[in-house]
Amino acid sequence: MAYLTENDVQDYINGICFKTGPPGRVGAETEWLVRDPLRPREPVPLGRLSALVAEIGPLPGNSTVTFEPGGQLELSSPPLSGPGAAHAALARDLDLIRDRLHAAGLVLDGNGLDPRRPPVRQLTLPRYAAMADYFHSAGCSTGPLMMCSTASLQVCLDIGADTADAANRWRLANRLGPLFVAAFANSPIHRGRSTGWRSTRWAIWDAIDPTRTRPVACGDPVTAWTGYALRARLMTIRDDALPWVVDPGIAFGEWIAEGRPRPPTRDDLVYHLSTLFPPVRPRGWLELRMIDALPERWWPVPIAVAAALLDDPAAAQTAAEAVDRLCRGADPDRPLWARAARAALTDPALAECARTCFGAAAGALGRMDSAELAGVVDDYREHFVERGRCPADLQRLDVAA
Repeated sequence: MAYLTENDVQDYINGICFKTGPPGRVGAETEWLVRDPLRPREPVPLGRLSALVAEIGPLPGNSTVTFEPGGQLELSSPPLSGPGAAHAALARDLDLIRDRLHAAGLVLDGNGLDPRRPPVRQLTLPRYAAMADYFHSAGCSTGPLMMCSTASLQVCLDIGADTADAANRWRLANRLGPLFVAAFANSPIHRGRSTGWRSTRWAIWDAIDPTRTRPVACGDPVTAWTGYALRARLMTIRDDALPWVVDPGIAFGEWIAEGRPRPPTRDDLVYHLSTLFPPVRPRGWLELRMIDALPERWWPVPIAVAAALLDDPAAAQTAAEAVDRLCRGADPDRPLWARAARAALTDPALAECARTCFGAAAGALGRMDSAELAGVVDDYREHFVERGRCPADLQRLDVAA
């Protein structure tokens, strides 16, 4: 059996995580809380939910359905050519699932954080048991909320045409992160009360183990992600015959150096990378993870905006200049991420950047054969961006009333 070296980690990340090719494909993963209006404070049993979904059979848009530990439903599209195709496939499949659940008395809730129910873990797979034990051992008090009560919308875009293009796209995606947190913030309520954050989901993720959730540096992507992976704490050492070792108290790079209780393998590296949750995660594509789940009317908007700003050259240039002004030429710092999650577009600098970027995205969609999405992006701009607000502000008004 071949055991890992640090060079092996870098080779894997270079060849797999940052595999280059002509950009243009778009995928999305939409997560939804599921509620029973007759039992508003109880989780929907996962067995009931999964049985209802299984009755539908294969979905026409070829999306896949999975479930998060608290019973959140995740609908993931295949990678398709452009945001219009990704949206069309997801919309068809989402309609089927929503109608089937509605007939059974259940509701899909587009919200970044369950506003009322406490976290209840329903998945008992070894991965999630180890994750729960790790967060408890590491003192990550928001771990159960992260696993069981949050929902996001993840946009997946190609790495880039070549090494230089990949570096530019990596830098832009990471620097757009605070803007996307602010513009799509939709989780201001927890246990029926306002939290003071517009994206409480971001605050929850930020409060768990920072070695696996903080942003990755915007420099050379292979070097940055390799260093991040080596320095991240090891969540668990798996064993087919014995109980898994949870939170061994070392970083992955230390495990390579020490080789105890056994040397790590390539499979261990792949698993370790799957336990890292930065705002932008490279997986052979760029996975943008900082966006709150949104109501049904608005979920297409982040897909359209993110794809336009990274894949259309003119929009990408405009966005790069806008985020350079926002970040003052540096990587986004921790205070900027926090401002984005707490103040969102009431922050003047974030609001100015959002107006510029959303305008550029709307103009780009026609050039990308996705003109059908320009209308919903323009509606979102009118309802939120041009008014310096985000979906969370509507929930905060509801609570205040």
